[in-house]
Amino acid sequence: MAYTTINKPSDYFNTLIYTGDGTDNRSITGLGFQPDFCWFKDRTGANSHNLFDSVRGVNKPLISNSTSAELTGFNLFNSFDSDGFTISGATADNTNFNGNNFVSWSWKAGGTGVSNTNGSITSTVSANTTAGFSIVTYTGNGSAGATIGHGLGVKPSMMIVKRRDAVDSWGVWHKNLTSINYYLRLDGNTAEDSGGSTIWNSTEPTSSLITVGTSGYSNASSGTYVNYCFAEKKGFSKFGSYTGNGSTDGTFVYTGFKPAYLIVKRTDTTGRDWQEFDNKINPYNVASICLRPNVSNGDQVGNAMDLLSNGFKNRLTGGTVNASGGTYIYMAFAENPLVTSTKLPATAR
Repeated sequence: MAYTTINKPSDYFNTLIYTGDGTDNRSITGLGFQPDFCWFKDRTGANSHNLFDSVRGVNKPLISNSTSAELTGFNLFNSFDSDGFTISGATADNTNFNGNNFVSWSWKAGGTGVSNTNGSITSTVSANTTAGFSIVTYTGNGSAGATIGHGLGVKPSMMIVKRRDAVDSWGVWHKNLTSINYYLRLDGNTAEDSGGSTIWNSTEPTSSLITVGTSGYSNASSGTYVNYCFAEKKGFSKFGSYTGNGSTDGTFVYTGFKPAYLIVKRTDTTGRDWQEFDNKINPYNVASICLRPNVSNGDQVGNAMDLLSNGFKNRLTGGTVNASGGTYIYMAFAENPLVTSTKLPATAR
């Protein structure tokens, strides 16, 4: 039997919900750690998802529901703090608009990024090998087969890459897509696309390297990029796929923990949005409120899930999460693991 190395998942991933007050330099605490990646969404208004990380620096949002380049000069996010973060004021519609409800999903990487020379392109990496998460920035060279160090020490299960200096879509690879030659767009609702060969150069990532092709998604000459890399860790994170059954007694998916955060995407047909659920917006089952990374809309009510002690279960027949025969990929992070780091004595097993 394998055991987790993370007894308290909230030391590495956590969700905070709060109401905006429009004040400058507002400190939001209670996260439990200093984050390196914060993903914000206004739940009340139709304002964009804003993503910040400690390697690129504060006040440089990327927008998951847009192809736009990295933004600068916006007074939205001031600092990553020891127990949360500091956000800005009245002009910060996307993080602190007065009276609106907000959510922030936050991950702990490895703090300040360091140079990684493992690949043919030198990258800057903030890696947390315990939690299986790294933030990778680099400048493309336009050469097919270029390699980039990711710092995880194990093969990633999912990668989300975005060009920072120009308009281009987000490219998502997940281990349960058809192959490395397929990808999804985080900013779109399309099915998996078979054009991924030029993004990843038809080469699976390894325990140390990402390989890129000539696509503008991942390796335009002189283009600047960020890649969020995730590896599965028993009892803390799970990356997988399932097939819908079209029933209100929906497909059960075993994760080995109670999910604190769950993102789902249908891959076999177009027109289906990404879906994000968490245990703070939905403290009780059925979890019927979700958000959608590819659109700016606030809370969506309807695509119901049960977030259970050992996985999740669909409760609706809709095509977005549970069409009969539909194919879905997911990423989940734990609230409580079913395993611990301590092996029980034989008398207790």
